Amino acid sequence: MALTDAKKRLGQYYTPPHVVASLTKWLVRDRTDSLLDPSCGDGRFLEAHRESTGVESCESSWRAARERAPHATVHHADFFQWALRCEHRFDAVGGNPPFIRYQHFTGKTREMALALSRRLGASFSQLTSSWAPFVAVAAGLLRPGGRLGFVVPAEIGHATYARTLLGALCAHFSRVLVVAVRHKLFPELSEDTWVLYAEGCGGKTDGVDLAVVDRFDCSEAPPSASRRVPVSEVTRDGARLRKHLLPPAVLGLYERLSADPGTKRLADVADVSIGYVTGANDFFHLTLRAADLWGVPRAFTRVAVRRGEQLPPRVVDEATVEEWLRSDLPVLLLALPPTGPLPDGVRRYLDSAEGREAGRRYKCRVRDPWYSVPGVVVPDAFLSVMSGKETALVQNLAACVCTNSVHTVRMRNGEAFGKLQEAWCTPLSRLSQEVEGHPLGGGLLKLEPREAGRVVVPWGGLALNRQDLDVLLEGIDFARQWRHVA
Repeated sequence: MALTDAKKRLGQYYTPPHVVASLTKWLVRDRTDSLLDPSCGDGRFLEAHRESTGVESCESSWRAARERAPHATVHHADFFQWALRCEHRFDAVGGNPPFIRYQHFTGKTREMALALSRRLGASFSQLTSSWAPFVAVAAGLLRPGGRLGFVVPAEIGHATYARTLLGALCAHFSRVLVVAVRHKLFPELSEDTWVLYAEGCGGKTDGVDLAVVDRFDCSEAPPSASRRVPVSEVTRDGARLRKHLLPPAVLGLYERLSADPGTKRLADVADVSIGYVTGANDFFHLTLRAADLWGVPRAFTRVAVRRGEQLPPRVVDEATVEEWLRSDLPVLLLALPPTGPLPDGVRRYLDSAEGREAGRRYKCRVRDPWYSVPGVVVPDAFLSVMSGKETALVQNLAACVCTNSVHTVRMRNGEAFGKLQEAWCTPLSRLSQEVEGHPLGGGLLKLEPREAGRVVVPWGGLALNRQDLDVLLEGIDFARQWRHVA
């Protein structure tokens, strides 16, 4: 495994020196204070203070930390197992917790992490990335009055489990501050990182302070907060701290228009869902030429949208489909019924080496029969999951289907799709897509189905003047700067 791959697997990206200096100067108030770094990496935080303890699971990093900070106590251990046994309490905890996404944060380690987090009142779901339990469990190792300071992923501003973490911190600290940083702390990463401060362990606060800065500069004190977000606003269903990055005039107008009777949420007029999952996309999607060579009848295929880049600007119609087939794109989904006889050509294809390999894939082998793909529907429209500047909402006039790389949109209660498509392109809806979606890195905006359902659309009777439109356009530009759209 290459070093870069190993770093990704372990969530290891070492903190820039000026960030280390700033955090440790704030965390350590007295030279006798004890400092814990629960994922100390190569020992940068330990080096900055003599009374330090570190925990590191990677042997090479543990050895590097011992060399860099010979004065420190450095444990070679899994942090959660170590924390379960640790009886000592610290004056400060801080560092840069590993960022391992929930798909890879699994097994006994995750179960222990979630159980220990509940001690702080943070009941995380199974769909939680590693950094949030690291922060929660580390907070539980503080003495009364202690301080906490961590570099955290910017998803603290939008992830569902970030609400859980922030609510628990507010219940156990007298002040919680999140510093949103626009320019990347880690230029080599596509994801953004912010900085989290909490002080007064054992206290309680009724809100999260938010500081919005272009760059994180070296300083003994954290940046001044520009606004305060009540706990009730941070922790309610669907809430996200990221919305409060917007300039006050933009956020105020957005909130007012969101509550206006002339607007609706997308979920009020349409259902948004993920497309089907084959478990072996290359096997289940054929070109027209391949289907003919194998003798797979067209009646056993459906034309599919496999990814958002395939979508035209406004409509998928018969001419679109003809162009895909003429270009010999692999857009014919093998759509087989779960019961009944299959044509000889289909049987030959299923019995091929490629078919036998596909049948062993996890998603295939756990369904019966393995070759019948569930969840194949014909929606009214398709919605791009990931987008650059603009999301795509495209009408489906050709009765196509789509993979889970594209969302399905089905209108509710007889609502007209044309009205929705027009509303989707308005400045209000475009700003709402930025607010309710989230950055994925590399300038991309991602809309999960629930996020898409919260997007605000004008729906008749909404009056906007020129000034309102200018404010909305300012908000769109501001939001795109924060997700680094070129």
